[in-house]
Amino acid sequence: MAGEEDLNMLLAQLNPRLLAGDFVFCTIEKAQYGDSADLQPIASYQEEEGLSLLLSKGAADVAGLAYESVFSCISLMVHSSLDAVGLTAAVSRRLAAHGISANMIAAYYHDHVYVPKDKAQLAMQVLAAL
Repeated sequence: MAGEEDLNMLLAQLNPRLLAGDFVFCTIEKAQYGDSADLQPIASYQEEEGLSLLLSKGAADVAGLAYESVFSCISLMVHSSLDAVGLTAAVSRRLAAHGISANMIAAYYHDHVYVPKDKAQLAMQVLAAL
């Protein structure tokens, strides 16, 4: 089944869900994709400066990795197409209007928004109102 592309439909069917757990973004200099796979990263991205990892806070703490902030994850349960236009902008604009940073990750079926842990409940209210 193809994902939804119409922005109005996406927003109407957003259905945000707050996931359990605390998450952090870390970087490991000079690391390559696949390094630290034992930490079971949720996502990774190879950057010029090193390997960026999205991990559970617990995994980062056990590995002694530094991070700046702790995040909660809100999954947007609508099946969005990777070709859809405007969903990321609409979500991040609405959250920004409430002083909430949004770190968005698009996966095949859903988009996931990582927001500061202390603002997760407010973010849920904001997204539910979309």
